[in-house]
Amino acid sequence: MTSEVMPPRLAGVDEPVGVLLRAWRRRKSLSQQGLAEAAAVSARHVSRVETGLAHPTPEMILRLAEHLDVPQPERDRLLLAGGYAPRTPVAPEAADPVVLAGVRDLLDAHLPHPALLLDDRWDLIDANAAAAELLVGCAPHLLEPPVNVLRLTTHPDGLARRVRNLPQWAGHLREQLRHRAERTGDAAQVALLAEITGHLAGLGVPPAPAAGPGPVLVLELESDGGVLRFVSTSTRLTGPADRAVAGLHLETLLPADERTRARFARVGLGG
Repeated sequence: MTSEVMPPRLAGVDEPVGVLLRAWRRRKSLSQQGLAEAAAVSARHVSRVETGLAHPTPEMILRLAEHLDVPQPERDRLLLAGGYAPRTPVAPEAADPVVLAGVRDLLDAHLPHPALLLDDRWDLIDANAAAAELLVGCAPHLLEPPVNVLRLTTHPDGLARRVRNLPQWAGHLREQLRHRAERTGDAAQVALLAEITGHLAGLGVPPAPAAGPGPVLVLELESDGGVLRFVSTSTRLTGPADRAVAGLHLETLLPADERTRARFARVGLGG
């Protein structure tokens, strides 16, 4: 249900909410009918919202934004454009202590293998003890909060010179970031994309993504004990438990060969 009453526009928002929603729909290459079916509303109502003939409730704005995969900061902008208060998520460190403890348990459950908790910009929120093994030799300035994992991986003072298959691995990460930046329009992600592209160019990595050797891309990392090989998995945290962890994802590095498995088994035993 929506209200036909038009609430006042708030200062700082240049476009009506309908115009912004239409721009997001077009960015996703969705028709009004396609969005209507996904959000379980009528195409006529989507049209009336976009043209300003009907004004959506905050619940309708968020429903349409959800099906358009609009990032949280832009959802707040949509709410402001509609005359409503934003719903900025709480910082992860402000989450319910019980929720934080559960996330910490999840990280530690992956021991002796490295696991990292990241936000949508690949900033490091938390990590288990095994992850420290990956950071040996990284410059201190790259380890000052907020630590960005993409910057750390592609910077010449970070992991880049230790990544044996840097063109494939970095190309994979860069394309992930490119797709997310195109999807969200997030200025920070666009800036990060330009930054890591510059780092990689300085290391001789071509701008085009390099094809991986097979269906599963393996990270090959030089270490004092030989090459460590990992398969990376990513799990997004979802659910209504706490808005502070919404949008975070868990990155786990699993051993791809016996040498790596044995190395981290020793680390887990304190060896």
